[in-house]
Amino acid sequence: MKLKVCGMKNIHNIAQIASINPNYMGFIFWEKSTRFINKNTPYLRFDIIKTGVFVNSSFDYILEKIKIHQLKAVQLHGGESEDLCKKLKELKTVEVIKVFNIKNNFDFQQISSFEKVCDYYLFDTKGKLPGGNGYRFNWDILRHYPSKKKFFLSGGIGLSDVSSIIEILKLNLPIYAIDVNSKFELPGGNKDIQKLIKFKKQLGI
Repeated sequence: MKLKVCGMKNIHNIAQIASINPNYMGFIFWEKSTRFINKNTPYLRFDIIKTGVFVNSSFDYILEKIKIHQLKAVQLHGGESEDLCKKLKELKTVEVIKVFNIKNNFDFQQISSFEKVCDYYLFDTKGKLPGGNGYRFNWDILRHYPSKKKFFLSGGIGLSDVSSIIEILKLNLPIYAIDVNSKFELPGGNKDIQKLIKFKKQLGI
C-alpha cells in the first residue's frame, strides 16, 4: 500500500516530508484553496510521484502546470469529463487520478464511464470544499465497490483511523494508497513529520 501526502506548500517542509519517503506528494493548483501553490515547486526524487491537484481546470492549464512543475500525476477533483481524462491519459507522461466525493451514499454507476480513461480513482469526503474538509465519509459504502480498478482512500484520515484502515484492508478491496492532508497539518500549512512517521510505522508502509 502506498502513501500520499497532499497539500504541500512550504519549501522546507516539502524537503522534510520527502525525507520519510511518501510515494506521492500533492500540490494544489486550485486558486480558492488555502494550500494553493502560486510559486515554483522543488525537484523531488524520481521515486516520489509529484502530483498536481486540479478542480475543473482546462486541459491547457493542466498541461502548462505539468510542464512547469514536472508533474508525474494529475488528480482531478471537480466535475471533469471523460474526454479531459482521456486527453491527459493519452499524454502517457502522467498518471490520471479521478476523484469522486462521498458522504452518506454513492451511486457507483458514476464511475463506469471513467474506467478506461484514468489510472486510479480517489474517494474523498463530500463537503463544502472539493477536498481537505477534515472528516471521513462512511467507508461501509465501499463494500459495494464494483470495479477492479485500484483507488486512493482519502477524507479526514488521521492517526486515530489506523485501526479502521487495518479493518477495511481485510475486505480485499483494491485500495492502492492512503491519502492524508488536514489531520497531519500544523498551523501555517506545514505537515507534522512526527505524526506521519508514526502513521507510516503503525500501518507498515
